[in-house]
Amino acid sequence: MTTTSTTTPTGANRARVGVQRFGSFLSNMVLPNIAAFIAWGLITALFIETGWLPYAPLGGFTDADGTAWPGLVGPIITYLLPILIAYTGGRMVYGVRGGVIGSIVTMGVIVGAAGTVMFLGAMICGPLAALILKQIEKLWVGKVRAGFEMLVDNFSAGIIGFGLALAAFFWLAPLIKWFTGVLGGAVGFLIDSGLIPLASIIVEPAKVLFLNNAINHGVFTPLGTEQVLDSGKSLLFLVEANPGPGAGLLLAITVFGVGAARATAPGAFIIQFLGGIHEVYFPYVLAKPFLIVALILGGATGVTTNLIFGSGLVAPAAPGSIIAVLAQTERNSYVGVILSVILSAAVTFLVGAVILRASRKRDLAEADAAFNSAIAQTEANKGKSSTVLSGLAASAAVGSISNVVFACDAGMGSSAMGATVLRKKFKDAGVTGVTVTNKAIVNLDGTEDLVITQKELTDRAKAKAPNAVHVSVDNFMNSPAYDDVVSTVAENQAATK
Repeated sequence: MTTTSTTTPTGANRARVGVQRFGSFLSNMVLPNIAAFIAWGLITALFIETGWLPYAPLGGFTDADGTAWPGLVGPIITYLLPILIAYTGGRMVYGVRGGVIGSIVTMGVIVGAAGTVMFLGAMICGPLAALILKQIEKLWVGKVRAGFEMLVDNFSAGIIGFGLALAAFFWLAPLIKWFTGVLGGAVGFLIDSGLIPLASIIVEPAKVLFLNNAINHGVFTPLGTEQVLDSGKSLLFLVEANPGPGAGLLLAITVFGVGAARATAPGAFIIQFLGGIHEVYFPYVLAKPFLIVALILGGATGVTTNLIFGSGLVAPAAPGSIIAVLAQTERNSYVGVILSVILSAAVTFLVGAVILRASRKRDLAEADAAFNSAIAQTEANKGKSSTVLSGLAASAAVGSISNVVFACDAGMGSSAMGATVLRKKFKDAGVTGVTVTNKAIVNLDGTEDLVITQKELTDRAKAKAPNAVHVSVDNFMNSPAYDDVVSTVAENQAATK
């Protein structure tokens, strides 16, 4: 377990947290709506003219009788998905009313930039419109005569939404349309020139720093979805989400690793490859940073394979498991997509094996101590005298540990897994009266008694829930900190009976 101090963060830490926070904000506008993207992807794969079951009324093309059908594909991608993103972004800033005004203003951008999918516009308009409404309404908070609150709230939001929608239509839409064209053209150039595999040089290190959701859903999902409209598929959905590199790394550690890393890697492989939770392999790379080279080469191999075969997905693979990847593969892309996973895993495995073999003698000498200290930068491994456990014990002593929350960037995959593990440990220990849930860090509201995060994310969690006890762990899958938490709470419950 890693404890965390209350010292002022360094400039580098502040920058890292700031980038994580911004990236998380972008991805959290998209992640809650992934189900809609998947539904759209299935409709596209099945019913478009080149799909598995072409059907004009749903696919949106001209049938044999010459009737042009609007279908579902176009309206969903043009209107529904951007509005969902805008509503989510606005709600994050100013609740339901922020979501509503964000949706209104986004319609101005969508209509004003006809022919362009306005994901970027939605990501800007949703939170920005909500922020403007929030700031303007501060002018008369507490000054409205009783009984007129609803009237003022509705008319203020409506009038402000009207004005901002016009501004978005006339001024913002052309600007975003131009920028989207430039961005799309740049990506197209990288793909056409064969340089897109170089993206792995940025993507793989960023993933290990817990920017994976921001990259995938904040960047590649919007750009990839626009490419699907043009060509029916996109390889951008697999630049970050390809499970091959992580799987190859975990297999290499399983065969050539030592100590705790080798013992836990097989379980992590199953969770990563089948469950799609990529975060489980990040601690192994943090323990031995040079392994990032294996991931970069493996990731670039996967992208290159899809580039050569012209293969891609029709919608985001979320989570990034092999099951989700195959479910979203375009009907003519199975060979390329499957090879991209296999070859990226193979390259990562081979390069990782060389790196692990080169340091095996030293790693064997250090054994578990090297893994635990490097991965966690541990101040007190299962130490009852650590500052965090002292705080936990003090809180438990007054009976206040009843709300335990696992928090991660997205509030889904890895935190849900950790919550399940701890929930079972509480049950096995006979501990009752303690709820264990999982949330996105951005959704922490200060009511939490104990917050458990991966160490790279603890600073952000502290800012959102400053009064909670914070415990940093290396890996949500298997951390000694869980036993500390359970035993501390169990001992206190036993003592108070």
